Amino acid sequence: MKAIVFDEVGGPDVLRLGEVPKPDVRPGMVLIKVHAIGVNFADTRFRQGTYVAKPKLPDTPGMEASGVVEAVGDGVTGFAPGMRVAAFTVKGYAEYCQAPASMVIPLPDFVGFVDGAAFPIQVLTAYHLLHTADTTGPGKTVLVHSAAGGVGIVAVQLAKVAGARVFGTVGDDAKRALVQQHGADAVINYTTQKFADEVLRLTDGRGVDLILDAVGKPTFEEGLRCLANLGHLILYGRAGGPTDPLNIATLSAKSQKVSGFMVPTVTRNFPEKTRESSERCFALMREGRLKLHIGKTFALAEAADAHRFLEGRQSTGKLVLLP
Repeated sequence: MKAIVFDEVGGPDVLRLGEVPKPDVRPGMVLIKVHAIGVNFADTRFRQGTYVAKPKLPDTPGMEASGVVEAVGDGVTGFAPGMRVAAFTVKGYAEYCQAPASMVIPLPDFVGFVDGAAFPIQVLTAYHLLHTADTTGPGKTVLVHSAAGGVGIVAVQLAKVAGARVFGTVGDDAKRALVQQHGADAVINYTTQKFADEVLRLTDGRGVDLILDAVGKPTFEEGLRCLANLGHLILYGRAGGPTDPLNIATLSAKSQKVSGFMVPTVTRNFPEKTRESSERCFALMREGRLKLHIGKTFALAEAADAHRFLEGRQSTGKLVLLP
């Protein structure tokens, strides 16, 4: 089968289209014929060798995909060949991939494969940031960094559905309208405005209750400055580099909380939460209250171009590869 392979860590140029053996389905696993593949910032870090999971060279990136069940391994129930699914996977930049049955999500008929490929990481990360790592509802104020990105644009919508007041940050004025269209109460260009000052102005000096930060170093300290008393900052990425060391004692004055989050913590350890959250988000999609924004699609062979586009901060919403 065709797959994207890299033999050494490095820039996008290390990615190439190659031939690799089609995987044999293993016990407890589901083999999927891939129709669409989600591209994530974590894929670029995996390619660079700086992600939590290290590549075993030669290796293939890819953490989520959608498609049709090709076969199921021994012990698998609830899935059968021909079913449409999305999945958390590994080596997903390929024509076929495998996933543990607990990491496979049945796709409703109204969800296409492209949206299906954008669903697992993008949607469930946003959902669990708001409703598992914290609680979000009326009276809460939420700041979403990278609000035009894949997770960000979903988080804005889900926070609004929950009844919160939502602010988003973007790095380009051209992205403002997109975030506003998806429900943000205010959008701040962090390259032309000091976002912490603007947040404090918008909240009459109180600050926000919850900050969702996938950027890291450039936003972390200023985020703490505009975090309210008893506020919570969740760091779930580091697109701008790792944060400087934090003196925990500095949080005491306003009784603030800082935590980290990765969606596999939920999907691997709490499968019932994965099922419940998926059903909830699919229902919102059916009702038209949650819309996935696919910024651009690329052919599988163009994976290097997709990575360049993502790393160039040109993208909005989700990037998807099509085998």
